[in-house]
Amino acid sequence: MFDPNYKFTCVDRFLKYVKYDTQSNEDSTTFPSDPKQIELSKALVKELKQIGLKDVAMDEYGYVMATLPSNTKKNVPTIGFISHVDTSPAVTGTNVSPVIHKNYQGGDIVLPKDPTKVIIASENPELKEMFGLDIITSDGTTLLGADDKAGIAEIVDAMNYLIQHPEVKHGTIRICFTPDEEVGRGTEKFNVTKYGAKYAYTIDGSTRGEVETETFSADAVVIKFNGKNVHPGYAKGKMINAVKIASRFLEMLPKNKLSPETTEMREGYVHPTQINGNETQMVLKFIIRDFDAEKLKEYESFLKDLCQKTVVQFSGSTFDFEVIEQYRNMKYILDQHPEIEANAIEALKQLGIKPINSAIRGGTDGSRLSYMGLPTPNLFAGGHNFHAYTEYVAIQDMEAAVKMIVTLANVWEVKA
Repeated sequence: MFDPNYKFTCVDRFLKYVKYDTQSNEDSTTFPSDPKQIELSKALVKELKQIGLKDVAMDEYGYVMATLPSNTKKNVPTIGFISHVDTSPAVTGTNVSPVIHKNYQGGDIVLPKDPTKVIIASENPELKEMFGLDIITSDGTTLLGADDKAGIAEIVDAMNYLIQHPEVKHGTIRICFTPDEEVGRGTEKFNVTKYGAKYAYTIDGSTRGEVETETFSADAVVIKFNGKNVHPGYAKGKMINAVKIASRFLEMLPKNKLSPETTEMREGYVHPTQINGNETQMVLKFIIRDFDAEKLKEYESFLKDLCQKTVVQFSGSTFDFEVIEQYRNMKYILDQHPEIEANAIEALKQLGIKPINSAIRGGTDGSRLSYMGLPTPNLFAGGHNFHAYTEYVAIQDMEAAVKMIVTLANVWEVKA
């Protein structure tokens, strides 16, 4: 079905998008967390109008939305495609200089501006499937930005294709580019009613063929250990040092299980992410993850019990324990709408791409959107090593993602 003579635009768009520094800020209280994200969003508004989409607009929060009207008489559900403009706070996104490694022939890839940054083949098994492909990296001084500017470029190119090829039938398509996904706030101001799609797909996955319909369920836990501070010169028999309480608690955590560094596949974990304070009070922050939401309660009970066992060792100390719900496994919602996954798999099969059903050891915007009334699995965008200097994406995988989006839009029309 896909026109073999079509000149893809996704790579040229991507190389332009990565020049925008859109790093989000996890310590910010504004929305978006850093206004520099808006600069790319403004540029995207112009591009979407140029290719011929309708209802193109950016709202006061930086969400860019647009419509490709239906070209069929069938009653097709409105579907959406979503990606995010921001990049991770973990690695700088200033002055990104992309490098194309043409016709990859195997082995490690040394990044030219910093030879200490190496994409090691033995640690990146996906490279075995990329022999002969053209791989884009940064020069080693920044991240690349494939997460998720590759997804944006692929969506724009797919819409461009559909506009230029009206013979490909599809229902109404809504697209959205969001800010602040990387700091967990991408859906904070998302208006599902305004968006108007019945189902959606985030284009934010990794390996070609990935269809991700399952995520961790997640909570945050904030623990406060309360001690008693006295001038250290006169503290005998009086001081209760909260720093030591917190240290004892952390030392009592399991060494060989229940942590990110000791778990894989479908195993959950409890993970301390931050600690600060003084002798009077220490504040510890944890994230709790498991595919089974019920297990979160077990992990939280485990931590609370460990707090109690700790404070009894420091007479007079107390603790406060707060659980903050973050997101839930989107599979619970997506299982109620099996056609969303089935149509994605059908599109991949039509393209001769082997579907890879995988579960995300993390979350996506789709996790929250699914519970906000917009069932949204995640599909591949082609990038690898997200949030790192060694991030990379193959040009041919980006083009495959464009084909997937186009074909998926048509599958929804055919099956309507």
